[in-house]
Amino acid sequence: MPSSLLLDAAQGPLHPAARETLLAAVDAGWADPRRLYTEGRRARALLDQAREILANGLGVRPVELSLHPSGADALAVALEGLVHARRRHGRRLVAGAVEHSVVLRFGQARAARDPADALAVVPVDRHGAIVPAAWDAEMSAGDVAVACLQHANGEVGTLQPLAEAYAVARSAGVPLLCDAQASLGRVASPHTADVVVGSAASFAGPPSIGLLAVREGTRFALPGHRREAEHGRAESDPWVPLVLAAAEAWRQVEAERERESREASELVERLRHRVGLIEGVVVAGHPEKRLPHVLTASALYVDGETVVHALAREGLLVASGSACTASTLEPSHVLAAMGVLTQGNVRITLPLAAVAPERATAVDRFPAALAEALAAARAGLWPGSGPDDVKSSTATLDARGSLCPQPIIDLARWWRRNPDAPGVRLVADDEAARADVPAWCRMTGRELQEVRDLEEGGTAYLVGRGRPTDQESLEDD
Repeated sequence: MPSSLLLDAAQGPLHPAARETLLAAVDAGWADPRRLYTEGRRARALLDQAREILANGLGVRPVELSLHPSGADALAVALEGLVHARRRHGRRLVAGAVEHSVVLRFGQARAARDPADALAVVPVDRHGAIVPAAWDAEMSAGDVAVACLQHANGEVGTLQPLAEAYAVARSAGVPLLCDAQASLGRVASPHTADVVVGSAASFAGPPSIGLLAVREGTRFALPGHRREAEHGRAESDPWVPLVLAAAEAWRQVEAERERESREASELVERLRHRVGLIEGVVVAGHPEKRLPHVLTASALYVDGETVVHALAREGLLVASGSACTASTLEPSHVLAAMGVLTQGNVRITLPLAAVAPERATAVDRFPAALAEALAAARAGLWPGSGPDDVKSSTATLDARGSLCPQPIIDLARWWRRNPDAPGVRLVADDEAARADVPAWCRMTGRELQEVRDLEEGGTAYLVGRGRPTDQESLEDD
């Protein structure tokens, strides 16, 4: 097996300097920073110093920054504190359709308890950026407690129009919570927001350090009793060695950010071009207004888990955001909101050069390895006999009980055997089909004429002949 080349740095590894700092800090900063003896006072001084470094990076004062067990935990605390403090000023939570699942689930849970606490989801365009007119409409509709918008999406890399959205929120008197977990250290920190959340993992620090910056003047109050630590926002102090490692990672990354961003962007641009040439593959996210280190692509007729395992056998370590690898069997809500194919998904989060000096080699090897993995996964897809309902010329194709990507494979097989038919009615109950059938039709030139939920279960998709392209079969007859 080839030596492993990392292309999935969403959760580490640590920057080498941060690792050295962590090991040294285990001896120097192990004590409880609340204690009055020498070791405790030393730990407090080290914690204060590290907090100042991180706060400066976010453009806030140390007293405005609290530290939490993870970025997701910091995001949950931010939501609770803002919504509770604003309970007499507004009820609705406004969020982009591709926000972190913590935001969307928080909003859904509130709405389930009381419909007046509605979650207003702002749609996104095909690149994953919010639709400005829809954002403006939600802000002007009134009764808004909090608005949430990512700095950039960690799955497809698209940067949001944060400055414009913040201006609209401010004019409406609504605080804006910005989730910067995917972007900190990779691009300039966001400053057009009232509250900013981040994760040290994004700049090769410990994933167990989440950052929550609440700017002075922002209404913020957690429900229940006052917490003992972190300006009343946490139950306990963070472990000082981890915070020191996060601060050192930030110092190292910030010093090299412009060069690192430029090099990473060039590597990912090379990947976007070469991967986009592979038949049956679509690259998601904005081609220009994007993070420099993130790439996501989806492929027809394969499941993400198969592709990830095949690439790992070739020594290329990537992630997948498709439904095929999720225990919930739900499609990626990000790709679904964008209307992008969710099956056969692979995601690259390019590591820092300091973490993976061989990353250019991995980038050069990836496109050919992906093409080979897809060809192997699709081998035998068309020849021979399929299920009876697939090879027949019936106008109804029942794929209920089949999971991603099987309904799409069945649909393509049917058209291959019935090329002159006027249309077919696909019935499927896989949630991923809601995103994948429209995406497949756009990619192959078929016409999606109707989508209808059935009383007996499942959804019916009426697919007309349209003007088919060679994307449909991905092989010569």
